[in-house]
Amino acid sequence: MMHLLDTLAQHSAPVNLKQLALETGLHPSTAHRILGVMVDNRLVDRIEPGTYRLGIRLLELGSLVKSRISVRQEALPHMQILHQSLGETINLSVRHADEMVYIERTAAGSSMMRVVQIIGARAPLHITAVGKIFLAMDLPQNITDYIKRTGLPRFTEHSLTDAASLTGELERIREQGYACDNEEAEKGVSCIGAGIYNDEGRLVAGLSVSAPSDRLKKAWAAQVKQTAENISHAIGYRGC
Repeated sequence: MMHLLDTLAQHSAPVNLKQLALETGLHPSTAHRILGVMVDNRLVDRIEPGTYRLGIRLLELGSLVKSRISVRQEALPHMQILHQSLGETINLSVRHADEMVYIERTAAGSSMMRVVQIIGARAPLHITAVGKIFLAMDLPQNITDYIKRTGLPRFTEHSLTDAASLTGELERIREQGYACDNEEAEKGVSCIGAGIYNDEGRLVAGLSVSAPSDRLKKAWAAQVKQTAENISHAIGYRGC
C-alpha cells in the first residue's frame, strides 16, 4: 500500500494500473486488489477504469495532522538536546507584530539573563537574533515600514539604530542563514539564532542560544542551524 501511495505521490496526473505495477514491482492483480481497498477508503480515487490518483481522504487526514502539530511541543526535545550540548540557554520565539515573543526556553537554574527571564517576554525585532531573521525574510517594503514605524530605538550601545546598518546586517543574514545579537538587547549577553519553517515553507518561529558574551562561540551557529532544521522537518518542512 505504501509503495503505491508513494508512487502516486510522484505523479501529478492520474496513473494507469500497468504503470503503477511496473514502478512498484507489484503484480498487476495484487496492485489492483490493494488499489480497490484504498479506493473504498477514499485514500485513492479511480478516475476511470484502470487509472488512479491520490484521494481526498489524504488531504483530510493531512489537515487534521497539521492542526494538531504544536511548534513548541515538537521543538522542546530538540531544544533540550542542544542545551545539553552547549550548556547555555536555548530559546524558542515567535513574531507578534513588531516584537519577538519567547514561548519556550531551556536553561540552567542559575541563569540570570534578563532578556528571556520568563516565557512571554518580548523584544523588538531589530535587537534580537531571531527578530532579525524575521526581518531578513520579509519583503523590502515591510522592512522599510518597520524602520519608519519603530525608529529603531537603542537598547544598548551596540543596537543597530540606523537603516543602513540594519539593511547590511539583514543581507549578511540571508547569505549565512543565521543571525547574531551582539549585546544589542542586553549588555553582556549575545545570541545566535536561526529560523524554523513549516510545511508551507513559511517562517513561523525561531531558535536561539543565549549566553554571556565571553562564553558564546560563533562556531555554535552550525548546531543552532541544524537544530532549527530538525524542528522544521518535525513540523512538516520539506526543503533543504
